[in-house]
Amino acid sequence: MRVMLGVTGSVAVYKAAELVRLFVKHGDEVRVVMTLAATEFMRPLTFQTLSRNQVHVDQFATPTEWKPGHIALSDCDVAVVAPATANTLAKMRWGIADNLLTATLLATRAPIVVAPAMNTGMWEAAATQDNIASLMARGVRVAAPGDGELACGVSGTGRMAEPREIFNMVTGK
Repeated sequence: MRVMLGVTGSVAVYKAAELVRLFVKHGDEVRVVMTLAATEFMRPLTFQTLSRNQVHVDQFATPTEWKPGHIALSDCDVAVVAPATANTLAKMRWGIADNLLTATLLATRAPIVVAPAMNTGMWEAAATQDNIASLMARGVRVAAPGDGELACGVSGTGRMAEPREIFNMVTGK
């Protein structure tokens, strides 16, 4: 299976590395697209090493093939966004394609799975819940965030689903 993994700027980025490992071990081809914010939490080299593929960040980088980068990357069997920040979820809902990841998601015809990760207040905000409901109504599958201690020091809902749970959702295992 060809997986496009979108990684956004959340402390939960470390869990995305484990998700890549699970897909590769399963025999899947993983192409990682990171937002610029995600690179502040983890360097692309980690994902390049784990996926065994070039990592894509810059929407205006010279494409590695004749197709524009976001079009080439959108040609996948499934698109997974993990972690998915409130910002990226809002962009997805409204069709805002202002970075390589959101442009790729807008262009893909593949099923999309998101794994939200954010502070409880952000997760419970009416705007976020409206965005999630709208995305789900369009067929986007959501690996619901879990409860527990969050990086901000509070406990509540907002922890990104565990990599194995996301993997199982995507592969049907």
